[in-house]
Amino acid sequence: MAATASLKSSLRLPSPISDFSGAAVSVSPQKRRRSWQPRGARVQISAAAADSKNILVMGGTRFIGVFLSRLLVKEGHQVTLFTRGKAPITQQLPGESDAEYAEFSSKIQHLKGDRMDFEFVKTSLSAKGYDVVYDINGREAVEVEPIVDALPNLEQYIYCSSAGVYLKSDLLPHCEADAVDPKSRHKGKLETESLLTARGVNWTSIRPVYIYGPLNYNPVEEWFFHRLKAGRPIPIPGAGNQITQLGHVKDLATAFNLVLGNPKASQQIFNISGAKYVTFDGLARACAKVTRSRERNCAGFLLICLGSVLLCSLQCSLAVSAVAVTV
Repeated sequence: MAATASLKSSLRLPSPISDFSGAAVSVSPQKRRRSWQPRGARVQISAAAADSKNILVMGGTRFIGVFLSRLLVKEGHQVTLFTRGKAPITQQLPGESDAEYAEFSSKIQHLKGDRMDFEFVKTSLSAKGYDVVYDINGREAVEVEPIVDALPNLEQYIYCSSAGVYLKSDLLPHCEADAVDPKSRHKGKLETESLLTARGVNWTSIRPVYIYGPLNYNPVEEWFFHRLKAGRPIPIPGAGNQITQLGHVKDLATAFNLVLGNPKASQQIFNISGAKYVTFDGLARACAKVTRSRERNCAGFLLICLGSVLLCSLQCSLAVSAVAVTV
């Protein structure tokens, strides 16, 4: 059965289950599947053969793209990863069977190159004629323009932005219509959104908060455990009551997947984060509690601990035994 997400047109709407600045998703029961799926949810999301897209993922071998590419392949899309070839093109995930990994690897294509080599980008991409681009590692507008030039018939450009673009405010949580900071270290992502708009591209921008989960190369959660394992104190600024939000990488991948081909996601921005806040002190205490009781498997239990209070908004909408996303 074909499946698409129903994304409400306004920027801030509650989902059926949780508060969420972004997408409300309607769900209906479907057959349970046994293969890999986002943490905490059993999700049946399949694409009809007619909906199969030729998709280019800029990046895709380190963290977010590793999980996103699996979802795209499972839906029957043709997926090509554009990387410099310095890391393995595919890697087996924890809990993924040898058969599942072999099947996934056989369906992934690779385009080796440097995205800063603009002439190579234009030549190689125009020859392939991709339908959709997922830009996971783009930081500056100048990196995106050659891609747009090479693909005049592009159906959708899905961009990984950052919640770090927002102007500092005492009013939280941020919603998609909040003021942005033109001096942010992520200003290049804002300029990219402006470029895509100016070029008339059908784009969607995803703004995640701190991302955690398997394969994370940024020591978001790992740093706490390293300190605890070494018996060292965890430095917490001030009183430790500053709030933050986290989101699991599998839930973020699901969010990226849900906007694919949805007309209601056209030229829209979606914040993707945990549904609840956590303080720095609370996060440190949660990690400490886990390491005392589950020292030998602390990393895995951190995800469970955080997941109990930091459910991703998309996952909250999908956390049923088996669902299919419908318009």
